[in-house]
Amino acid sequence: MLRGRVLLMPMLLTLFGATVSAQQAAEPQGKFVVVNGHRLWYRIAGQGSPILLIPGGPGSSHSYFFPSMERLANSFQVIYFDAFGRGQSERAKNPGEYSLNHDIDDIEGLRKALGLGKIAVYGHSYGGIVAQGYALRHPQSLSKLILANTCHSTEMWQKGANDNWNNEIQNQYPEVWAELQQFRAKGGVSCDPTYQEIQGRVTLNLLYFYDPSNSNLSVDTNLEVFCQIAGPDAGIVLGGDLFSVDFRGQLRGIKVPTLVLAGRFDRVGIPRYSVQFKTFMPQAQFVMFEKSGHLPFLEEPEHHDSIVRAFLRK
Repeated sequence: MLRGRVLLMPMLLTLFGATVSAQQAAEPQGKFVVVNGHRLWYRIAGQGSPILLIPGGPGSSHSYFFPSMERLANSFQVIYFDAFGRGQSERAKNPGEYSLNHDIDDIEGLRKALGLGKIAVYGHSYGGIVAQGYALRHPQSLSKLILANTCHSTEMWQKGANDNWNNEIQNQYPEVWAELQQFRAKGGVSCDPTYQEIQGRVTLNLLYFYDPSNSNLSVDTNLEVFCQIAGPDAGIVLGGDLFSVDFRGQLRGIKVPTLVLAGRFDRVGIPRYSVQFKTFMPQAQFVMFEKSGHLPFLEEPEHHDSIVRAFLRK
């Protein structure tokens, strides 16, 4: 959901633009490792049991996790990384190389390349979709699973990150919506840079945050990755690899301890669907953050860290 726009799910270029904040510039230097034939950037902070952070998008770098997740580094080994095509990692020569399956395989490849045993993973937004796929494909490699503000199916993404997102724009920014429709009437699609520029006039903080004043976010997203995995008109109708995602019938079979996080005011991973994790995954611990949108680790940091720490230490 941080996508070209940004999504962390469908977030946009404007929110996750290619800007670098002062906080990001101060981040310690990372390293590179070859995974499945390409160079991936990573950085490890702290000591203790490892927790791998999987960013959203698809297409977003690790940057929006920093420095917030550094808070966990005094108790755990926090592993940041940029997936293939994102951030400082290697780009594909052909966009067709980007895929959800590739992202899932790279998690296991990175775990092995770093010489780690079982790991905990924290998948946020689109990263939570990768995390669900990883848990189903490589259960023997997991110690804990955290699914933060994510989707369990194409239906959930479409209803929230697309339909609800566009409904908010249409209602709150009707002049922007009218211009977008004019562009679409000429054959334009949502992955077009012109569409992204027009949509960028919307105050995206209102779509991602419970309290817009909480926003101090800069996210680096590769729109090419986003549009390959989510489809060329993903802002309206989800396509690509994500068109057929549906974990609902398999979630009950995940045996690794699982924590599901949701935000009451998340307008992309909407509560109407996020609460369904309690039905499809009754074995998981479910926490609703009452004063958060799509990023509880930014809006309710103390509560978020308390929940995550307690879960990881069980």
